[in-house]
Amino acid sequence: MAKVSNPSVSPSTAAANMAAAAASGVSQYRWWILLGLITAAIMEVLDTTIVNVALPQMAGNLGATNQEIGWVSTGYILSNVVVLPMTAFLAARFGRKRYLGFSIILFMVASFFCGTSHTLLELVFWRIVQGAGGAALLSTAQATLRQIFPTEQQGIVQAIFLMGVIVAPTLGPTLGGWITDNYTWNWCFFINIPIGIASFFLVTTFLQDSVQANRSGSIDWWGIGLLAGGLGSLQYVLEEGQSNDWFNDPTILKLAIFSGVCLTALMWWELSPKNTHPVVDFRILKNKALASAIALFVALGFGLYGGTYLFPLFAQTILGLSPTKTGLALLPGGLATACSALLCGRLLNGKKALVDARLLIMFGVGVFMLSMWKLGHLTTVSGEDDTRIALLVRGFGLGFLFAPINQVAYASIQPHEAQQASGLINLARQLGGSFGIAILGTYLVGRTDAHRASLVTYLYSGNPVMESRLSGLAAAFHAKGFSPEAAKQAAYAALNHTVNTQALTNSYNDAYMMILVIFVVTAPGIFMLRKAKKMTVAIDAH
Repeated sequence: MAKVSNPSVSPSTAAANMAAAAASGVSQYRWWILLGLITAAIMEVLDTTIVNVALPQMAGNLGATNQEIGWVSTGYILSNVVVLPMTAFLAARFGRKRYLGFSIILFMVASFFCGTSHTLLELVFWRIVQGAGGAALLSTAQATLRQIFPTEQQGIVQAIFLMGVIVAPTLGPTLGGWITDNYTWNWCFFINIPIGIASFFLVTTFLQDSVQANRSGSIDWWGIGLLAGGLGSLQYVLEEGQSNDWFNDPTILKLAIFSGVCLTALMWWELSPKNTHPVVDFRILKNKALASAIALFVALGFGLYGGTYLFPLFAQTILGLSPTKTGLALLPGGLATACSALLCGRLLNGKKALVDARLLIMFGVGVFMLSMWKLGHLTTVSGEDDTRIALLVRGFGLGFLFAPINQVAYASIQPHEAQQASGLINLARQLGGSFGIAILGTYLVGRTDAHRASLVTYLYSGNPVMESRLSGLAAAFHAKGFSPEAAKQAAYAALNHTVNTQALTNSYNDAYMMILVIFVVTAPGIFMLRKAKKMTVAIDAH
């Protein structure tokens, strides 16, 4: 017998009852949703660094040069950066559950085909697909957590999520080195498949579509085109500029100009009243707290990825550590980040935070700058203990930055703006890292040449210190069986090696001090952040 609806219940009341029932379901399963989302986010972030250690083995297996194999990383980051700002549009267009589920499936499929690739072109293509799928696993996942958890739980929830996002890049080199040493590079991709299956099951089983989903309206094709052209060209310039001598290369120069024109036109078009459905809503940046937080995230990306880029080079070229030992040296710092992030989450959790988030950010900036000072004063005879302490301090400081800045940024916006804000925040972090690696790489080369030019001024005939050093080295080589002439040549070569090593060490010190200066310059942005007010955030029932 058909069930007769109650005519006394109005449509609005029925909708409210349905929303209340959905809210009850979300409340019951949201911790399972958190587990699925953080698993997906860790899988995505880990994949940006785990592959780097395996690049030499990939180059050998695929018959590629070192420059060509670099596109395995460049292709992934390029597509990821292009899609990140569009995640709000895509989630609204297709619904966050469908978009997240599709992105996880796309990431897994691309990972499988990456692992089975037999040519460089095939591998790079699937890495580009993988990067496009990975964009939602960060921004849409983070925005979803802002919408399904109440305000009083946001501190600890965001801390747990960000802990995975921050720690994963640190653990990537360690895990990648272990997989490469014990298996083959293919397993750096295959490892994503079981993780993705678990994440897909949790997300699609317990998550519902957002009430903000808007599957109607025109599509901003002009915005999408300008965004892809501008950010894609910019990312290529940042990734390939150093190896191609920057603007002395015609291709780099043309793409830099093209990127500037596209991004300028994008800003104008997205803010134009004629554009009723912008793919990226830059109007949200009128919120000064959010705009300041995004600027701080650029600096954080610069420091996070820049530091992760510098230390392996320093450890392997100066300290002589293997890739696996280098990864293990970074591990304690990652654990320190996890501890401090959870501590921040506890301090910021609840309807009334125990500590003003801005004070935690100031403390984190101070601790991070202290670690840069310590790393900027290492020498050629520094040991693992010296670097371990500095990396522990660095990791501890990072945990006091990401979670509080997120808390302040999201506290000043409405729930329906969370997806757009999340896309811009993650884009800022990624671009900050790209700028950091590009700038620091070029800076290293320039400073090494400058330090070498300065050091060789002390190498002249008649310098008693140099003559004494050469005599000692020549005697040592002669004692090992070298002829007098060969011992003299070996002594000169050893002295040249010492000069090069010292020049390189000084340049690494300068690079770490540059990161410190970046933080000093951007630190005043903390005062633009407003104290997080007590807010009543409606839980997104759908």
